[in-house]
Amino acid sequence: MQIYLISDNHDTLVGMRLAGIDGTVVHTPKDVEASIKKAIKDENIGIVLITERLVSLCPDLIYKIKVDYRRPLLVEIPDRHAEGRTKDSITRYVREAIGVKI
Repeated sequence: MQIYLISDNHDTLVGMRLAGIDGTVVHTPKDVEASIKKAIKDENIGIVLITERLVSLCPDLIYKIKVDYRRPLLVEIPDRHAEGRTKDSITRYVREAIGVKI
């Protein structure tokens, strides 16, 4: 199974590509929906990472996918915008998720 990123900025996409994760950059709810539908159709994609700003653009769609579909697993990730989060939230997120202190 592959991981796929749907992001609203190129910095997150470049960082994920360095980790071997392919993805796309979108900015509108219509583009988010098209990208998610593409990921659902691809049998190889098991996890879709989606930045929190895009989740806030179309929360109903994200909720529907999470509830109605077994695959892919949608995971909301923080990005460089990190609105409403503390300064070190991404570092803390990585430390809590995989136990690595950066």
